[in-house]
Amino acid sequence: MSEKASGRPLSGIRVIDLTRILAGPFCTMNLGDMGAEIIKIEQPRKGDDTRAWGPPFVGSESAYFLGINRNKKSVTLDLKNRHGLEILKTLIKGADVIIENFKVGTLERWGLTREWMEMNAPKVVHAQITGYGEKGPKAGMPGYDFLLQAEAGLMAITGEEKSSPMKLGVAIVDVCTGIYAAMSILAALNARNRTGKGQKTSVTLYDSALSVLVNVASNYLISGDEAERYGNGHPNIVPYRDFPCGPAGDSEIALAVGNDNQFAKLAVLVGHPEWSQDERYKTNPNRVRHREEVDEMVREALSAKKAVDWIALFESEGIPCSVINSVGDALRSPQTKANMMIEKIEHPTAGLISMLGIPYQFSDTPAGISAPPPLLGADTDAVLSQLANISAEELAKLRKGGAI
Repeated sequence: MSEKASGRPLSGIRVIDLTRILAGPFCTMNLGDMGAEIIKIEQPRKGDDTRAWGPPFVGSESAYFLGINRNKKSVTLDLKNRHGLEILKTLIKGADVIIENFKVGTLERWGLTREWMEMNAPKVVHAQITGYGEKGPKAGMPGYDFLLQAEAGLMAITGEEKSSPMKLGVAIVDVCTGIYAAMSILAALNARNRTGKGQKTSVTLYDSALSVLVNVASNYLISGDEAERYGNGHPNIVPYRDFPCGPAGDSEIALAVGNDNQFAKLAVLVGHPEWSQDERYKTNPNRVRHREEVDEMVREALSAKKAVDWIALFESEGIPCSVINSVGDALRSPQTKANMMIEKIEHPTAGLISMLGIPYQFSDTPAGISAPPPLLGADTDAVLSQLANISAEELAKLRKGGAI
């Protein structure tokens, strides 16, 4: 554990990270930000697939890998090699958490069954991430974010009303699965405080994708009506979408009128106080029923001024609204700077790099960034000599034999 991480919320927790790509590494990066010691096990000479996912690259390092692998140590082990597998077992015995996203049954084939865990590492939490889980017609199949967005109905509700289904611009299923995995690990560690035992936690991309449907799923389960696409609109709230502004329609505003009082204020500010007295528009349920009329009325009214002028006026009256930023605009925003959501850290080969900051705060045990994303295998010798008691001579033999 680094000295910098000693006062963080998960200080003293050791995680053996057998994951790759996004969901698992995102989970363990967050655990590392909170102070856990993350030992990332990677395939010799190749490493995590995302090391090669680019451009962009900084030297030989991909931006993708750099973005989700800070606060970790990299150890290379060939887990198909008998010696490599034995080293892994030794590391697990000294850990608090093992997390993996192999295909269902992989660990069991290697002898790392639940029975082995209970006998050799009874206090270790085993977190498993799979595509679909161990039951059902797709049990054991690999999961891919894009396919899960399609399969879970997320694409069917994303995109313009009359367009083709559309995926979100980020791998939202992977990201949410990583968050759920971190939540389950923290819960299992808390349970261990009471029981003294570890346990297995399982999250799947499929279940995570369904859970992201939240209110849309509830709408269907209660009404039986199939969900529709509303572009940037909201299925339950109107007006709640993007609108062009100005005579030329060349600026845009995102408007989120969440209740009837806000709608009445909006009506006055755009010069149509009569809207809030019309039974068709007075209440949100009626506005939803007259969605197209309301959206068109607002669209026409907003053509009188540019977005920046409407935003200043609406914000002064407490009406939720926003400029529609590019990614660059958002990352350069004064609010981003105030919340310290961009951090800079020195990387051994890439130099000074910028990365997203930490989206949660602790008053007494702050999270933080203490180490850059590791070079492949950078910590192999140090970790194995310290945690597996392997001598320099043995390390040389293991390396020559391809185990590390």
